[in-house]
Amino acid sequence: MGYFKDIFNGGLSLIEGMGVTARRLFRPLVTVQYPRKKIPLSSAYRGHIELKIFGESGTHKCIVCLNCEKTCPSGVIRVQGEKLKEKGPKTLTSYVIDFSRCSLCGLCVEICPTSTLKYSREYELVGETWADCKIDLLARLARQVEEMEAEKKTQGIAA
Repeated sequence: MGYFKDIFNGGLSLIEGMGVTARRLFRPLVTVQYPRKKIPLSSAYRGHIELKIFGESGTHKCIVCLNCEKTCPSGVIRVQGEKLKEKGPKTLTSYVIDFSRCSLCGLCVEICPTSTLKYSREYELVGETWADCKIDLLARLARQVEEMEAEKKTQGIAA
């Protein structure tokens, strides 16, 4: 008797599955052709971290306090700085993070006393080797500043 009951329940399961498939068959497609079309990101999207550019200084406000490095549970942040003046503040010389092991927890962003870290809106960050995943955020920030300046010059010429 149990054998026929299993066959009956399996048949019902098959019919239910085919019903779901038939209902989905006539609905509009929800697939996005990714490289050609991009979906808008949610305002809550949290990408990898990056240094924030402040308008008044045109650069970051990192004071090399090492709070982010100490707080990181994955231990993937390496911050280095040096004093340019004997009694002056430290200046950031290197901010390297290994995104291959980063858990994107955001503790470094929350702990930063100068709010110089932020979440990026980038989701196309890709690398082919582990070395590509180690990113110097200071060098990345310098490239962003150069791109912004070039864009301003281009807009100034066009205007």
